[in-house]
Amino acid sequence: MLSTLLIAIGLPRQIPAFAAGYAFGPLYGTAIALVAQVLACSLDFIWARAVAQDFCRRKFGKRLAWLDRTLVRHPFTATLMLRLMPVGNNLLLNLAAGLTSVRLLPFLAASAIGFIPQTVVFALLGRGSAPDHAYILMLGATTFLISALLGVVLWRRSRPAI
Repeated sequence: MLSTLLIAIGLPRQIPAFAAGYAFGPLYGTAIALVAQVLACSLDFIWARAVAQDFCRRKFGKRLAWLDRTLVRHPFTATLMLRLMPVGNNLLLNLAAGLTSVRLLPFLAASAIGFIPQTVVFALLGRGSAPDHAYILMLGATTFLISALLGVVLWRRSRPAI
């Protein structure tokens, strides 16, 4: 519960994954950390939707409209692509999605799947089972390729027909 609240207010989600891996081992640590991460994601999303959406739409309507169009067309694919990218801010993405009209379940499902690679690595590191560098490089390259492919798919789907 504490991990969920800390992640929801901006703690990097890798820290609880490391701690859970240390305390419960890689398998249970990964599962516990994923639950905390998805719950934190939903808290941020719901807060943004309930409290800040109307204000932000009035203040940043045109800028927010682009994000809304992008996520609403393909919420699962867009979210998964953003989650698999090696850079990004978890809290900002959760809040930004809550400001749009994207549905919660596709956003959470894609987020949960996108959280898995880093969560596994940090749970392993927490247990002291340092994955070899080849494994980490392979995992990083794979997630980067998947996110790049998803980006191409989204780009092709969203560009106007000529």
